[in-house]
Amino acid sequence: MRGVFDRMVRPFGYRVIRKKPKIDPDIASDSDFMRIYEVCDPFTMTSIERMYGLYRAVHYIVDQDIPGDIVECGVWMGGSAMVAAMTLDLVGDTSRGLHLYDTFEGMTPPTDHDVNHEGVYANDFLNPDDRVDGESNVWAYASLENVRRNLDHSGVARDRFHLIKGKVEDTIPDQMPDAVSLLRLDTDWYESTAHELKHMYPTLSTGGVLIIDDYGHWRGSREATDEYFASNSGALLNRLDYSGRIAVKR
Repeated sequence: MRGVFDRMVRPFGYRVIRKKPKIDPDIASDSDFMRIYEVCDPFTMTSIERMYGLYRAVHYIVDQDIPGDIVECGVWMGGSAMVAAMTLDLVGDTSRGLHLYDTFEGMTPPTDHDVNHEGVYANDFLNPDDRVDGESNVWAYASLENVRRNLDHSGVARDRFHLIKGKVEDTIPDQMPDAVSLLRLDTDWYESTAHELKHMYPTLSTGGVLIIDDYGHWRGSREATDEYFASNSGALLNRLDYSGRIAVKR
């Protein structure tokens, strides 16, 4: 949405600037994270709390020697993938690949499951005219070429990133790593989240980390997650912030 407002007010000499968040002392005192955060923040909509949770999760899978690669479904401009990659480099782990799934053409159409935390249906405020590469926060549109350029800011070699283009319903399970140590889901909608959990969660190693970015913001994401764990082994979803949840697979 910021990109839409920015285009509206720019002719009048104004720009929309995202306000810097208040940073909790325990996060601000982690100088390694803050260095990574400053590089990655321009390329993500994710809160600093969720970014820090991802950073700590990468430390955890390396410290505990959890086998498998890192998977992210829903990439947008690549900021969260950059956090994971830069943290791997920080701790000296160059063995894990990062598998990034996205349409790279923006969000897929929502369904009636997809209602935000204020009760507004996604279809009520998604405007096809707002689908602009790298600008529209609502549609999360960023081309594959744009994302590749953004990932270069991480300083991590390009061959560590595996970008898989298409709807997750079309690319998963055909294009999946054999084992996953960290699974981050950020496609927002009910159908995509349900599909990802069905096929990806069984490949998550015991002790591996699951992150659901929009559990608290989009009811469809929460519904898909709750349904999956009601039918399978349950998971304790710990709160990162109002939206993000994190769990360790038992």
